[in-house]
Amino acid sequence: MSILIPRKTKYSFSHKTSYEGKAKGNKVLSWGEYGLQIQVGAWIKNNQIEAVRKVIVRHIRKEKEGKMKNNIFPHLARTKKPLEVRMGSGKGSIDNWVAVAKSGTIIFELKEISKEAAHQILKAIAYKLPKNKKRDKKIK
Repeated sequence: MSILIPRKTKYSFSHKTSYEGKAKGNKVLSWGEYGLQIQVGAWIKNNQIEAVRKVIVRHIRKEKEGKMKNNIFPHLARTKKPLEVRMGSGKGSIDNWVAVAKSGTIIFELKEISKEAAHQILKAIAYKLPKNKKRDKKIK
Protein backbone atom coordinates (compact mmCIF):
# COMPACT_ATOMS: atom_id res chain seq x y z
CA MET A 1 0.00 0.00 0.00
CA SER A 2 1.31 3.39 -0.97
CA ILE A 3 1.82 6.31 1.36
CA LEU A 4 0.32 8.71 -1.16
CA ILE A 5 -3.37 8.32 -0.39
CA PRO A 6 -5.58 10.70 1.55
CA ARG A 7 -6.24 9.73 5.16
CA LYS A 8 -9.84 10.85 4.99
CA THR A 9 -12.23 12.04 2.28
CA LYS A 10 -15.55 13.78 2.57
CA TYR A 11 -17.26 11.43 0.10
CA SER A 12 -16.59 7.78 -0.79
CA PHE A 13 -16.37 8.37 -4.53
CA SER A 14 -15.65 11.51 -6.53
CA HIS A 15 -16.71 12.77 -9.93
CA LYS A 16 -14.20 12.89 -12.76
CA THR A 17 -12.09 16.04 -12.69
CA SER A 18 -10.82 17.24 -16.04
CA TYR A 19 -7.13 17.79 -16.65
CA GLU A 20 -7.84 19.77 -19.84
CA GLY A 21 -6.99 23.45 -19.99
CA LYS A 22 -4.23 25.49 -18.41
CA ALA A 23 -3.20 25.58 -14.77
CA LYS A 24 -4.46 28.52 -12.71
CA GLY A 25 -1.63 28.40 -10.19
CA ASN A 26 1.71 26.72 -9.56
CA LYS A 27 3.03 27.82 -12.97
CA VAL A 28 6.31 29.41 -11.83
CA LEU A 29 9.10 28.15 -9.59
CA SER A 30 8.42 29.35 -6.06
CA TRP A 31 10.73 27.25 -3.90
CA GLY A 32 13.61 25.87 -5.94
CA GLU A 33 15.99 26.73 -8.74
CA TYR A 34 14.97 23.93 -11.13
CA GLY A 35 11.62 22.27 -11.76
CA LEU A 36 9.68 19.90 -13.97
CA GLN A 37 6.72 21.49 -15.72
CA ILE A 38 4.09 19.28 -17.32
CA GLN A 39 3.24 20.43 -20.85
CA VAL A 40 0.07 18.39 -21.45
CA GLY A 41 -2.54 17.83 -18.76
CA ALA A 42 -2.74 14.36 -17.25
CA TRP A 43 -3.78 12.32 -14.24
CA ILE A 44 -0.62 11.31 -12.40
CA LYS A 45 -1.05 8.13 -10.34
CA ASN A 46 0.21 7.77 -6.80
CA ASN A 47 2.65 5.01 -7.79
CA GLN A 48 4.13 7.25 -10.51
CA ILE A 49 4.69 10.05 -7.98
CA GLU A 50 6.33 7.58 -5.58
CA ALA A 51 8.59 6.23 -8.36
CA VAL A 52 9.70 9.77 -9.22
CA ARG A 53 10.37 10.56 -5.56
CA LYS A 54 12.58 7.47 -5.25
CA VAL A 55 14.58 8.43 -8.35
CA ILE A 56 15.14 11.97 -7.04
CA VAL A 57 16.19 10.75 -3.58
CA ARG A 58 18.60 8.24 -5.12
CA HIS A 59 20.27 10.94 -7.24
CA ILE A 60 20.40 13.43 -4.35
CA ARG A 61 22.08 10.86 -2.08
CA LYS A 62 24.56 10.01 -4.83
CA GLU A 63 25.43 13.69 -5.41
CA LYS A 64 25.41 14.43 -1.64
CA GLU A 65 23.72 17.76 -2.34
CA GLY A 66 20.28 19.17 -3.09
CA LYS A 67 16.72 19.21 -1.82
CA MET A 68 13.43 18.38 -3.48
CA LYS A 69 9.79 19.47 -3.15
CA ASN A 70 6.71 17.70 -4.47
CA ASN A 71 3.97 20.13 -5.57
CA ILE A 72 1.22 17.60 -6.26
CA PHE A 73 -0.75 15.11 -4.15
CA PRO A 74 -3.22 12.45 -5.36
CA HIS A 75 -6.60 13.52 -3.94
CA LEU A 76 -8.83 12.13 -6.68
CA ALA A 77 -10.04 8.52 -6.41
CA ARG A 78 -10.35 6.59 -9.69
CA THR A 79 -12.80 3.71 -9.69
CA LYS A 80 -12.92 0.59 -11.82
CA LYS A 81 -15.42 -2.21 -12.17
CA PRO A 82 -14.20 -5.81 -12.40
CA LEU A 83 -13.90 -7.49 -15.79
CA GLU A 84 -16.98 -9.20 -17.26
CA VAL A 85 -19.46 -7.48 -14.95
CA ARG A 86 -22.93 -6.67 -16.26
CA MET A 87 -24.10 -3.10 -16.69
CA GLY A 88 -25.69 -1.38 -13.71
CA SER A 89 -25.11 -2.43 -10.12
CA GLY A 90 -23.53 0.89 -9.12
CA LYS A 91 -20.10 2.40 -9.28
CA GLY A 92 -16.96 0.27 -9.09
CA SER A 93 -14.53 0.15 -6.20
CA ILE A 94 -11.54 2.48 -5.86
CA ASP A 95 -8.71 1.29 -8.12
CA ASN A 96 -6.10 4.01 -7.57
CA TRP A 97 -5.58 7.63 -6.53
CA VAL A 98 -4.51 10.33 -8.98
CA ALA A 99 -3.35 13.94 -8.91
CA VAL A 100 -4.86 16.23 -11.52
CA ALA A 101 -2.04 18.11 -13.28
CA LYS A 102 -3.13 20.65 -15.86
CA SER A 103 -0.75 21.91 -18.54
CA GLY A 104 1.81 24.36 -17.18
CA THR A 105 1.87 22.94 -13.64
CA ILE A 106 5.28 22.65 -11.96
CA ILE A 107 5.13 19.23 -10.32
CA PHE A 108 8.62 18.86 -8.81
CA GLU A 109 11.21 21.44 -7.72
CA LEU A 110 14.91 21.07 -6.90
CA LYS A 111 17.32 23.42 -5.14
CA GLU A 112 20.89 23.55 -3.78
CA ILE A 113 22.09 21.33 -6.63
CA SER A 114 24.42 21.79 -9.59
CA LYS A 115 23.03 22.47 -13.06
CA GLU A 116 24.38 19.21 -14.50
CA ALA A 117 22.95 17.11 -11.67
CA ALA A 118 19.57 18.85 -11.94
CA HIS A 119 19.48 18.25 -15.69
CA GLN A 120 20.31 14.57 -15.16
CA ILE A 121 17.62 14.16 -12.46
CA LEU A 122 14.91 15.93 -14.48
CA LYS A 123 15.71 13.83 -17.52
CA ALA A 124 15.52 10.62 -15.45
CA ILE A 125 12.18 11.47 -13.83
CA ALA A 126 10.56 12.54 -17.10
CA TYR A 127 10.57 8.86 -18.14
CA LYS A 128 8.50 7.90 -15.10
CA LEU A 129 5.65 10.32 -15.83
CA PRO A 130 2.93 10.31 -18.52
CA LYS A 131 2.92 12.57 -21.61
CA ASN A 132 5.60 15.10 -22.56
CA LYS A 133 7.39 17.44 -20.16
CA LYS A 134 9.69 20.46 -20.22
CA ARG A 135 12.51 21.36 -17.83
CA ASP A 136 12.15 24.83 -16.37
CA LYS A 137 14.93 27.01 -14.94
CA LYS A 138 14.31 29.95 -12.65
CA ILE A 139 15.47 33.20 -14.19
CA LYS A 140 17.17 35.54 -11.72
